[in-house]
Amino acid sequence: MEVHFTPELEEKLTELAVQAGLGTDELVHDVVAGYVEELADVRRMLDGRYDDLENGRVKAIDGETFFEDLRRREDELLTKPQPQ
Repeated sequence: MEVHFTPELEEKLTELAVQAGLGTDELVHDVVAGYVEELADVRRMLDGRYDDLENGRVKAIDGETFFEDLRRREDELLTKPQPQ
């Protein structure tokens, strides 16, 4: 596989590789491997949450209702008298 970077990004990668004491290829490999693993973790988490919704283990909440409640609670905290 061949990947092309802008000159600016290539310069940043080279600087990071030097700082890390790695070759640029090794740094890019490590970065991509870490990114792919994180992406897989997020995918597993989202799949699990979707399964929980589909199986009825959790109940979805309405986003607007949630944010209205959050704003109301924030207003209550801001208007509550502060202890002295």
